[in-house]
Amino acid sequence: MSLASAQVTVLCRDCYSSMNHETASRCYFCQSPRLIKHPELGQLAIAHVDCDAFYASVEKRDKPRLRDTPVLIGGSRRGVVAAACYIARTYGIKSAMPMYKALQKCPDAVVIRPNMKKYAAVSKAVKALMLQTTPSVQSISIDEAYLDLSGTNRLHHGVPAFTMARLANDVQKKLGITVSIGLSYNKFLAKLASDMDKPNGFSVIGEQNIKTFLANYPIQAISGVGKRLETKLNNDGIYKIFDLQRCSIQELQKRYGSIGERLFNFSNGIDSRVITPNPPAKSVSKEVTFNYDKSGLEQLKPLLWRLCDQLSSSLKSNNKFGKTITLKLKTNKFRTITRSKTIKTPTQLADVIYSVAFELLIPNSNGTYRLMGVGLSTLFDNIDNVATDFLDDHDTKQEKLEKTIDQIREKVGANAIGKGRGFNPEHVVKKK
Repeated sequence: MSLASAQVTVLCRDCYSSMNHETASRCYFCQSPRLIKHPELGQLAIAHVDCDAFYASVEKRDKPRLRDTPVLIGGSRRGVVAAACYIARTYGIKSAMPMYKALQKCPDAVVIRPNMKKYAAVSKAVKALMLQTTPSVQSISIDEAYLDLSGTNRLHHGVPAFTMARLANDVQKKLGITVSIGLSYNKFLAKLASDMDKPNGFSVIGEQNIKTFLANYPIQAISGVGKRLETKLNNDGIYKIFDLQRCSIQELQKRYGSIGERLFNFSNGIDSRVITPNPPAKSVSKEVTFNYDKSGLEQLKPLLWRLCDQLSSSLKSNNKFGKTITLKLKTNKFRTITRSKTIKTPTQLADVIYSVAFELLIPNSNGTYRLMGVGLSTLFDNIDNVATDFLDDHDTKQEKLEKTIDQIREKVGANAIGKGRGFNPEHVVKKK
């Protein structure tokens, strides 16, 4: 049977052979047990791709000795778990869990500080492979995206299921990580499918008997149902999607407002959202949670500079410039303070970002803080296309200096050279 045929019902994930006997347990051609089976397999074109335990998987790829070890990605004991590998998850550890609680559950876990630059590079490589399959790719985070493969059968000489199976194998072979694929006829169901068989899974949800299929799912399966809405639904006797299916759209809208329409549609397998390629980023930011509370300019200045330096590096690597600089501070009592200033000329220079951020910090330097962040918004891709005044002499000299520093870092390493203002006096060992 031709792979381009909509009649495909069984597909081998390893050799991409097509079969039409859904009772087969192994591929007729390569004997692989990794078969995708569904009566609508050849008719579905909306996919959701989710990188498996992304940060932790990248670190295990680069550190093979950790393959069978529980790994947590995150900061200090005061921080939270950014990602947990699947071994660590068997201990009940989840993303966003406080790190100290995670280590109580699994004291032997290896904790690795996040390397966002590395993860962003891998994410970019994954997206590049996606874009080879279809231009209709909508990233929703660093490690997941939707793809619309409608009309790609002739281009790839196969139905979307074949194309996605090949994509998953390409990601594993070329980038050393695995992804889980969900395939369906809309975004809600494609994402639901990608969670059904992780890691390295490929699951399919078709349109036939969809209400029966969804009936026993908990209401939390519907995106947009958070703790508050879940409590409200539970108080109204609604626990499963089946309970929503018994309600009319008018009743749900009357009870729960604008989200009532989504509850009705999703519970009945309806989702009219289209996949749209991502708009340009609206802002770029860097932040750090401190090991211990910080206060006063002496402690905060070097940390502020490092954030500005990191932010500048990110902007330069993506050829971005911005005009609005934002300082974010979180107090030791978890109150968030944000202060912003818009400058006349778009910049990507660390020195310029720092001078403005420091100006914003001074009135707030008497506080005690657990987190600091710096961001840049009102972004431009190319400063040549922006009507600006010429840089003054100081900024011109600063641009040349930072370009030299960047060249040295590129050759020797990111920590090879820096400015004195990034020096942290806490790291000095005083002589007795």
